[in-house]
Parts: sequence; structure tokens; C-alpha cells
Amino acid sequence: MLPFLEAVQPELERVNQTILKRLYSEEPLVEDIGNHLINAGGKRLRPILVLMCARALGYSGDKHYELAAVIEFIHSATLLHDDVVDVSELRRGRPTANAKWGNAPSVLVGDFLYSRAFQMMVAVGSMDIMNTLSNTTNTIAEGEVQQLANARKSDLSEEAYRKVIYKKTAALFEAACECGASVAADENAEVDAYRNSLKQFGYHLGLAFQLMDDLLDYDGDAEALGKNVGDDLAEGKSTLPVIYALAHSGEADAQLIREAISSADLSKLDDIIKLVKQSGGLDYTRRAACHHAEQAIEHLQQVPESNWRQSLIELTRFAVERAY
Repeated sequence: MLPFLEAVQPELERVNQTILKRLYSEEPLVEDIGNHLINAGGKRLRPILVLMCARALGYSGDKHYELAAVIEFIHSATLLHDDVVDVSELRRGRPTANAKWGNAPSVLVGDFLYSRAFQMMVAVGSMDIMNTLSNTTNTIAEGEVQQLANARKSDLSEEAYRKVIYKKTAALFEAACECGASVAADENAEVDAYRNSLKQFGYHLGLAFQLMDDLLDYDGDAEALGKNVGDDLAEGKSTLPVIYALAHSGEADAQLIREAISSADLSKLDDIIKLVKQSGGLDYTRRAACHHAEQAIEHLQQVPESNWRQSLIELTRFAVERAY
């Protein structure tokens, strides 16, 4: 087990218990689909960030367990909806909910998880947290729409790409860290001064994490990833590795990439992967991810030194060194 996971494991067990308790519904299908997704594993990085950020600021209460479960429910709802939109069949090495139960149940259970998350937010009793998470949920939804609108666009700019990955991924990392700081500040107002540092930490960590995800889609192992390599290309997504490759390839090679994106065609996947590597697209994406990881760690230096801060640093390094 990774060192930062060992440190937070007892806390995470409490969150898992809360998740299972809050999944209760009179409709068995809700619990079946919810348990299928949540018990599939996953890194649980977003709830872990809530726990670690709260403890890093000396929080001694237990509201952060409920808050971490809220973050995981919001994330899980987005996954259910994403898999329907992307027509995905595999997640974390298992069939997706939509592949197993169909699109309609997946969408509706995603809605259930969203609404349950807001019920739980109310129970936490912080308007600051409610404001942060309601705005974040709206930002994520907007990012999903933008990504859909960008599908099969082979002329997507790096700036437009970065806006989408902030909204779809980094915004929830950012919110998880900010909410962990907020619950600590509710207990001790003096630590509120560190909230923005942790928010900025989450922002950069989220971008680093997504950049690595997009790199691994062209340079990962399907078994380790728990999904098929080339999924982004199959969905017509222009991510940073191919955006860079398009700008640094000859016309014939660039045309091959453009056609693959615009048609969402996997038949030339091996050729596209070769071109992305040769152009330096993977190296460029990795450098971008490492830059954001370094920025994240820099913001952590503003937070009081502790074992929890060190664990956050270890988590950040894992985000850009992982192979899954």
C-alpha cells in the first residue's frame, strides 16, 4: 500500500461506512447500481483530499467523513453520466453500469446520487461548503457540455482543452481541498488563512491528475488502467497529446490524426500512438503534468508542517508517477 494511503486508511474506512449507509434506498436498483460503481474500487483521491486537508489544519471533529462521502457521491454521479454519454463499456476493469443495466437506470441513479449528496451537504450545516459544492457541481456539468460540443473537433486549441479539464476534473479536486479547509476553519477560525493555499493546491493537483490520465490513454496498459487504451480517440476527444502532435507533425501525419479524431476511428490507433510519441506529445503532456504537481507542492508549503502535509505531498507525486 502507498504510504499516503496507509496514513489515511482508518479515516477512509469511516468514509466507506458512511457511503454504504447513505446509499440506502427503498428501490433495490439504486443500491445495486450504486454499490456496483462504488465497490469497484478506484483511487478515492477526492474524498482522501477532504480528509487530509481537514486534518492538516488540525481538525478534530467528524463532519469531514460526511463531507468526503458527499464528494465521492458527486464524483460517482458524474461517472455514471459520463459512461452513458461516452457509450463506455469498461471502468476500473469491470463492465460499466450502463453496459450492465442500461442507460436509463444509470442516468437516474446518477441523479439520485447528486440529490443525496445535496441532502448530506445540508446535514453538514455550512453555507460556505454548500456554496462551494453547488457552484462546483454546476461547473462540472458545464464542462461536460463543453466536452460534448468539442467532440470530433480536430482543431481544438490547447486553451480550450485546458478549460474543459479544469471544469470536468480539477474543479472537484479544488472543491475537495477547499471544503476540507472550510470544515477545519469552522472549528478553528485561525486556520481559515490557509484555505486559499489548499484550494490552489487542489486546482493544480487536479490538472496534473487529468493530464496524466490523458497521457496514459495513449501510453498505458489496459489491464492496469481498468479501461481500454485509446478510449479518448474512440470518443473523438482532442486531448493534449494529440493537440501537440497535430501542431508538431508534417501535413500527411497531421491529416491522419485529424481524420481519426473527426471520425472517432480506432482502426489507425497504433499509427496515432506512434505519431503522438514521435512528435513529443507524450513528453510535453508529462512536463505539463509535472509543472502543475510542482505548483501544487509549492502551495502546500504555505500550510503548517505536519505528517498530513507530507502525505499530501506524497499523494501529489503519486498523481504524476502512476501507471494507472
